[in-house]
Amino acid sequence: MTPRESIKAEVPKIVARYARRSDTRAAIQILNTCLPFLVLFYLALQCLAVSAVLAAACIVLAALFIVRIFMMMHDCGHRSLFRTQALNQLFGFVTGVLCGMPQYVWSQHHNHHHATNGNWSKYTGPLGTISVEAFAKLSPGGQKRYQLLRNIFFTLPGAFMYFILNPRLNWALGSVKFMLHLIKAKLRHPRTPVRAIACDFTTPYWKSGTEYWHMFGNNVVLLGIWWAASAHFGAAAFFTVYLTSLILGGAVGIIIFTIQHNFESSYASDDAHWDYYQAALEGTSYLTLPAIANWFSADIAYHHVHHLSAGIPNYRLAACHREYAHLFDAVKRIRLRDVAQSFKFILWDTDQRKIVSVAQFRRMQGAALAHAA
Repeated sequence: MTPRESIKAEVPKIVARYARRSDTRAAIQILNTCLPFLVLFYLALQCLAVSAVLAAACIVLAALFIVRIFMMMHDCGHRSLFRTQALNQLFGFVTGVLCGMPQYVWSQHHNHHHATNGNWSKYTGPLGTISVEAFAKLSPGGQKRYQLLRNIFFTLPGAFMYFILNPRLNWALGSVKFMLHLIKAKLRHPRTPVRAIACDFTTPYWKSGTEYWHMFGNNVVLLGIWWAASAHFGAAAFFTVYLTSLILGGAVGIIIFTIQHNFESSYASDDAHWDYYQAALEGTSYLTLPAIANWFSADIAYHHVHHLSAGIPNYRLAACHREYAHLFDAVKRIRLRDVAQSFKFILWDTDQRKIVSVAQFRRMQGAALAHAA
């Protein structure tokens, strides 16, 4: 029996045993994540006027808690943190506000990733990985830009765009376009109901009314917090702590999610050859991290288990991995010292159905030219 067949046969048992949620454990995680973050954020604000070193230390710790907050939001999106949908929705919204992300909207995109993991025809990863054919068609300048934008250091401006700018900008632009659509339609057809006009509106910024209202709620609450905190602590102090901690934490989150699918020879299929279980084993990595790093990242390092079943809560992933470790021999192990190296694998080799580096592509290109000569 192949590893894929073995894991497929065991998945029902794994789900039955480990896809069990506990409101008590979830509540403890929310408390030991959100409260320390808020305390550290407050201390960082107080330390700014006393010691830049102490303020920086508090900001770095707060950034680590932001990573954990994001993972709580992630589990709420899968409805795997709490037992009830209502609690997952409530704390998904709260954690989404804390890390600047409309949780429901994000979870819809993330669920698409789970449904298509390893199928690079449909999902190209956090970095927007392109095929070797597409890369070859780029100009030399275009190839350099592509590599620059996928450099590990670009995760810092990437975090600003992903967590701070885009969620606000998408909501604002979409709302303005909707209001213009509504006004124009009403002027042309005064008797047409507003609901009918709204249903006729399409935008790339959201896919449903539910997504819009989640974006609306997240942004209104967050902008209200920005205003109140700026008025109380001072805008310069507040945004120094807020932007720095969120960008640092967001960059760590982007790095984690990227290297869990972009690594040397990662499974990268097309529609015709895609297999869900093979993708979980060969297209998802296992990050072998120190215990403290696993705590701050809520055991998302056991990503292969998570992709077998998103219904398994973060607090059961490690135990599941230990019990079924014999099934995961084919899963790629990545250590902290391998992280920067993994960021070099940014191209999809459609023929070999795997992720390769630019250097590997150059060698293949050179070999093909030599063979043709």
